[in-house]
Amino acid sequence: MNIIFLGPPGAGKGTQAQRICSALKIPQISTGDILRRAMKEGTETGLKAKRYIDAGQLVPDEVIIDIVRERLAMDDCRNGYILDGFPRTVPQAEALDTFANIDSVVELAVDDEVLVNRLSGRRVCVKCGATYHLNMLDGKTTCANCGEELIQRDDDKAETVLNRLKVYHAQTAPLIGYYEKKGLLRKVEGDQDVDSIFDAIMKVLQA
Repeated sequence: MNIIFLGPPGAGKGTQAQRICSALKIPQISTGDILRRAMKEGTETGLKAKRYIDAGQLVPDEVIIDIVRERLAMDDCRNGYILDGFPRTVPQAEALDTFANIDSVVELAVDDEVLVNRLSGRRVCVKCGATYHLNMLDGKTTCANCGEELIQRDDDKAETVLNRLKVYHAQTAPLIGYYEKKGLLRKVEGDQDVDSIFDAIMKVLQA
């Protein structure tokens, strides 16, 4: 089964993608991961991407699309995959249609207000990377695992979160309509506990 995960930053796509991949025994294809892998391995497209990144520029669509095409042609994708973080725009989706057959597009739907609270309340341990939310810390500022300081990442500050959501609504949200017209969209409410979201995703995929 070939699946795309859609949803705003903080919706929990990465967490759920890992669980679904484990359940279905298919790989998770994250554009960030495959970009880093292509650069590390020194592939032709990886070297192209590196030139843009080294120059402080965004990697253009055609290079990202080529890297995704190469990754989906690998043996471990024969029985399916989950695309997480691609496509981000309708033109990318149109390009994807030329070399991939998508079976389902899962949208994790969460209100902006919930996401701002979820992300801006997140705290991360500087040493072990453990993640907490202010709601569960009860005023504590150190990690329960290793005792080190908990910090708020710049990406999680309310102002930054709002900006990331603005970009998502402008660039990526149009994909919801694109895949809805194709009859591929499966909407799942993302403001639930992790297990409930997983169960709901499995249900819509099996349907």
